[in-house]
Amino acid sequence: MGPPFGQFLAAAEAVARERPDVDPELAREVFREAAQLLHDGLALDGPDEHDARAVVTGLSVDLVAEDPGAAVRARSRAAVADPGDLHDPEGVSAAYLSAAAVLQL
Repeated sequence: MGPPFGQFLAAAEAVARERPDVDPELAREVFREAAQLLHDGLALDGPDEHDARAVVTGLSVDLVAEDPGAAVRARSRAAVADPGDLHDPEGVSAAYLSAAAVLQL
């Protein structure tokens, strides 16, 4: 899986629309950088494509939370507690924790 630029750029656009105080270009740059760091740090290499998309979707929400680190760690726990349609909840949980480490959250 390559860097999740598309999903993160869509998240950046959504943040810029919802929060007028956010500069759209800065939001795109931040999410682009996050996508590259996650790709380079191999944080999304464990999960299959379905689960990796779920991780990116979760991160897109968590990275704009008031406390992104706490949000990502809570989502990691939730992946195991309530896995929904995840194929490998433990792997998804680990991917969230890896992402938090790579992004230094």
